[in-house]
Amino acid sequence: MAPQFRYAHRRAFLPRQAITAPCYLMTTRAKPLLLNDNWQKRRVGRMKHLLILLAAVMALSAPAQAACYADYKAKQDNPLRLHYGVAQLPDEACTKPAAARVLTPRLQAAGWHLLTILSTFGEDGLAERKASAGPYYLRY
Repeated sequence: MAPQFRYAHRRAFLPRQAITAPCYLMTTRAKPLLLNDNWQKRRVGRMKHLLILLAAVMALSAPAQAACYADYKAKQDNPLRLHYGVAQLPDEACTKPAAARVLTPRLQAAGWHLLTILSTFGEDGLAERKASAGPYYLRY
């Protein structure tokens, strides 16, 4: 009976762990998981900073894509005629494949066949291509 009396004061304060039929005292106290733990605060803080940074990048990149243009080469048969032109595109068609899908019907309506999309660019490249495009500058 002496050993049971000696540990009786501990049993009231320490949690017990059941491994087998008798209960054994736990050797370490388990740290409770809290939602406001420092580690989780840092993790949430990093996610907030990442979201703010991502929103800022998207907001700053939106004006850069406000105007989209493509320069292209097209041909017409009987008689064979070739031309180089610059066309304005919607914002969602600012890649070469998307620009080809948008420009092909426009050119076919005028009897031209699209050969290739040379590049897509913003307003900063318009001035240097204006002289080369001639009458086909922003025509289609």
